[in-house]
Amino acid sequence: MNEALAVTSTDLGRQFHGNVLNMILDSGPMVQFVLLLLLFFSVVSWAIILMKYRVIKRSRKENDMFLDRYMKINKLSEVFPESKKFRHSQIAEVFRAGYTELVKIAGIRRDTLSDADSEISLEMRGLDNVERALNRACDSETTKLESSLGFLATAGSSCPFIGLFGTVWGIMNAFKGIGVKGSATLAVVAPGISEALIATAAGLAAAIPAVIFYNYYTNQVKTMTVEIDSFSSEFLNIVERYYTKSIHK
Repeated sequence: MNEALAVTSTDLGRQFHGNVLNMILDSGPMVQFVLLLLLFFSVVSWAIILMKYRVIKRSRKENDMFLDRYMKINKLSEVFPESKKFRHSQIAEVFRAGYTELVKIAGIRRDTLSDADSEISLEMRGLDNVERALNRACDSETTKLESSLGFLATAGSSCPFIGLFGTVWGIMNAFKGIGVKGSATLAVVAPGISEALIATAAGLAAAIPAVIFYNYYTNQVKTMTVEIDSFSSEFLNIVERYYTKSIHK
């Protein structure tokens, strides 16, 4: 009896490879293709996750440093050269865009006639131009922060279904094997089912980190966007309070 059990265990061991790598290698071409596709999604997702971590950490640090310099300096003309030191700061970029447009408007004002109506008209156009420049810069910086996050969203929503497709395909082949052998014992069903379920596990392994970090970075970007918009509004208020007064002097 013991010898019979030993023989049976040996035979089953040859048919069913418990090692995950062996099961992947023994799986069908379609399941292997699905696993390669999921591997691609996983590798790219983790590359984006690590890249975004560095970008957001560096941007937050430089935003804080620029705001600290901005609050300590009274003249915008002195802030501008300082802002060039913070190339990874979205707030510094918004400031440069607004200040550059303000300088252009000031240059136009010097070249125009000193007629009162002309100055009032120039004042209104100047404020509108500065506001548009700030809005463009805010939108541009927000778009940069949100770049590549769409891939994480796509991976998080599609990878489970891609893995499920591989599982269904593998189970179809397993049942086809049952029909060929004419037997539905556990020894016949287990290898094909286990190989098929690897695709589902791989899909979840690729999707879960993508979803978690997509939500995390989306919240981070929203917070930074609020900070950028707040700075833009504050800068425009400064322009309205001081620049418009200088026009009427």
